[in-house]
Amino acid sequence: MGNPLTTIGFDADDTLWHNERFFALTQVKFAELLADYTDRDSLMDRLLEAERRNIPHYGFGIKGFTLSMIETAIEITQGRVPADVISQILAAGRDMLAHPVELLPDVCETLEALQDTYTLVLVTKGDLLDQERKLAESGLRGMFSAIEIVSDKTPQTYQRIFDSHGDGPARGMMIGNSMKSDVVPMIHAGGHGVYIPYGITWALEHAPAPSDSPRFHQIARLSEVAKLLP
Repeated sequence: MGNPLTTIGFDADDTLWHNERFFALTQVKFAELLADYTDRDSLMDRLLEAERRNIPHYGFGIKGFTLSMIETAIEITQGRVPADVISQILAAGRDMLAHPVELLPDVCETLEALQDTYTLVLVTKGDLLDQERKLAESGLRGMFSAIEIVSDKTPQTYQRIFDSHGDGPARGMMIGNSMKSDVVPMIHAGGHGVYIPYGITWALEHAPAPSDSPRFHQIARLSEVAKLLP
């Protein structure tokens, strides 16, 4: 791997615990609420457009998703969406913010095996309060030397984080389920990016795999990280 690794970053949502499946379930309910106005595929396309527009204003996370659902409902119904539907959309958003944390397989064992040898950093996007809640409920806080809840994940973000908590990106590795957020920008910053596919991936997190980079790695599950390390 060239320079010996000293610092490993981990994404949170859908890398350490389940997240996207709660969005998928809420989208099913959203489609049911607006079934009288449009078909599901058209609704999901409009919702994705709204999310893309709103990220610069609301950021990533459940609150922005909920506001995008309301905006989409208003657009689809040409302003005639019933107040009860708006109320149910808001309730669905609150339910998402209260869902229990369910860890993915091998998480505790993998972090425990690495924490004495490497500096472990949690790097996640999303609503600050929601991410803090999930981290607290996960029981994983004590395994990380640092927690970084960021507005976006760019090469500059990783440069700052791995400079602050390690020996720079060149001696760092970032592990996550998003090619766009966890892998590609870390490689551009000079570090290693490890991709672990999750069953569902938000369309806005898709990106081509940097397969020509020697610092790109793909594994099937978190426990396989050990195979990448000396």
